[in-house]
Amino acid sequence: MSGPAGPPRCVHYVGFKDDRYWNAVRIFGGPRVIHRRWDWFAVHDVGPDDLVVFAEGDERQPMAAWNATDIDERWLT
Repeated sequence: MSGPAGPPRCVHYVGFKDDRYWNAVRIFGGPRVIHRRWDWFAVHDVGPDDLVVFAEGDERQPMAAWNATDIDERWLT
């Protein structure tokens, strides 16, 4: 018998501005949070078991100089 299931993994999308967003949704499912850029908030919102999908680059890219508002899926309903 397995132990209790952990919290569901959160999916973050970073920097999507075009049709690549819909390609990512088909592959990874819808995001929980959409980060407009890889900024301080995006870096600190990601948990150890979260999945981060980047439109370009990866987590080693420099953080954006300016923070941007994020979009939470709860705001879309």
